[in-house]
Amino acid sequence: LHGGDKLAIKLTKGYRVFQVLNYALFFLLAMLAVIPFIHLLALSLSSGRAATSSMVSLVPVEFTMESYRYLWANQQFITSFYNSIVRIVLGVSINLIIVFITAYPLSKENTRFPQRTVYVWYIAFTMFFGGGLIPTYMVVKMTGLINTIWALIIPGAVNVWNIVLMLNFFRQVPKELEESALMDGAGQWTILWKIFLPVSIPAIGTVLLFTMLGHWNSWFDGIIYLNKIRLYPLQTYIASIIMDESALQQMLLKNSSLTPEQLEQLAKLNEKTVTAAQVFLGALPVIAIYPFLQKFFVKGLIVGSVKG
Repeated sequence: LHGGDKLAIKLTKGYRVFQVLNYALFFLLAMLAVIPFIHLLALSLSSGRAATSSMVSLVPVEFTMESYRYLWANQQFITSFYNSIVRIVLGVSINLIIVFITAYPLSKENTRFPQRTVYVWYIAFTMFFGGGLIPTYMVVKMTGLINTIWALIIPGAVNVWNIVLMLNFFRQVPKELEESALMDGAGQWTILWKIFLPVSIPAIGTVLLFTMLGHWNSWFDGIIYLNKIRLYPLQTYIASIIMDESALQQMLLKNSSLTPEQLEQLAKLNEKTVTAAQVFLGALPVIAIYPFLQKFFVKGLIVGSVKG
């Protein structure tokens, strides 16, 4: 269509109605995702009495910051948050390195990598079949990883989906770039780090987002492989609290010296407000980081998922 025809279509009544309905639909979908977080924030900023009485909706009732003050003074919460940061740094670094060095050779043609098809099928096999929880636990235990941070990182270090995504993106890179580098005497490591990776920023951003979310939101492996609560990452610690709310109430009482001032503070707390504060703080880093990686997400996912 010509530019004038496009303008005519935009000015039609039907197109305007479609735009209004389209924006309204996506606004409602956005609200379905945002409202639970608003309620969670309001609950964490409300008093224990208001939370227990189900008086809180989207606006804090009897506003108080005691839940966040309690968490700031809770050494286990701080320790768990630190454990999650360590897991993110180590896990994401190892995952990305493995993805890069695996996807790069597998992106070559069969004429250059004769056994490529065998390796691709070998790796893809793990996407559909696994040993199960008990064999995996036995492997982790026999390798001495129980009660270490490596139990949360090494078993999932090779993410086949991310490898396939990166592999297909590498195949979109013009071959002329690699051929020119080879003519200039560059080796394969140089080509990977100085040519392929810089032009693959959208795919890297997508893999980075997936990997960070995977490590940050993972909680079950911590319960399985860690027997000491001081080693728990944040999501595992929050999950253990949610599964046993009575333990949180006992912890509130135990950590309070029962002085008049602390009794007044304790009256503003209960398991609902503290749990809401913990869950909100646990989700906050993802909410803060996601908008910065969103611009890479769509392009990296679309291009990396199409076979070249």
